[in-house]
Amino acid sequence: MPERKRIGVVLFQLGGPDSREAVEPFLYNLFCDPDIIDFPLAFLARRPLARLISRRRAPAVAEKYAEIGGSSPIRLLTERQAQALELALRPHVEPFVTIAMRYWHPLTEDAVRQVRSWPIDELVLLPLYPQYSRATTGSSLNEWRRRYSDSRVPARIVRDFHDHPMYLDAVVEKINVALTHFDQPQEVHLMFSAHGVPVSYIKAGDPYQQQIEATVRLVRERGRWANPWTLCYQSKVGPQKWLEPSLDATIERLAAEKYRAVLVIPIAFVTEHIETLHEINIEAREEAEHLGIREFGMMPALNDSPRFIAALANLVLQAVAKKGKLEKPPSSP
Repeated sequence: MPERKRIGVVLFQLGGPDSREAVEPFLYNLFCDPDIIDFPLAFLARRPLARLISRRRAPAVAEKYAEIGGSSPIRLLTERQAQALELALRPHVEPFVTIAMRYWHPLTEDAVRQVRSWPIDELVLLPLYPQYSRATTGSSLNEWRRRYSDSRVPARIVRDFHDHPMYLDAVVEKINVALTHFDQPQEVHLMFSAHGVPVSYIKAGDPYQQQIEATVRLVRERGRWANPWTLCYQSKVGPQKWLEPSLDATIERLAAEKYRAVLVIPIAFVTEHIETLHEINIEAREEAEHLGIREFGMMPALNDSPRFIAALANLVLQAVAKKGKLEKPPSSP
């Protein structure tokens, strides 16, 4: 009987601070990212600017983390996803799964050390961002390329999975469950919310907005809901023009139009973190209730739901079935 193929999998995520003391260095790492902070001669100003921004923003950001338990849950949730994925892959291959956080521990270099210790035949790089953007998938893969090089191990990259049927089914399932918590589910306004990016990214060729819109369309087609719906964007930082409409402006509009039941669907997030637990479930909820929206719900993130883990396993097995060596991440626009 032939030996089973030994497959390494790296799951990429943004990461989050694991204590109040970690908030400022986490923000510093974020604002040091050349895929986030980029302008003429940025290589000279990036670190001083990141230090200034992180120092100024840390107290307010730390207070928000305090309101959701004192730290980000993203590491624990991603570790659970990794463990569940390893179990799902075990009937098919000999799996080794680890995680690489972009801005806080375990960082990419930690994952590199782990991968180099594995006796693997192939490697699959799987960013946990359904829709591709240079600020998320692009940044994570660029950092991987800076840290890791081993031409002896064939590797594949899952660039995005915004239209993967099993992923879409996992989202539909979560929406259907969330709707059961409303008095009249058929009257609930479905508000899809995605993390925003600067409009300049889109103009430079970033496919993020197009893929977000495709995911929303495909989810709605599969869900077959007759409910009214909206797509909006959240988490704007800085003075640049970002994708619109914003989460706040959309809540104001829906309240003015007399909608009294709203379900926010975090369509670009696969784990809970501060953008869902605080920005949506605390800040947006308070604003909605203040404006007269009586029922406000948030679809929980996919986390380690069986359907989502099955989707990730399918993505890995599909990648392994392809032939060829390491695909380079697309150049940032």
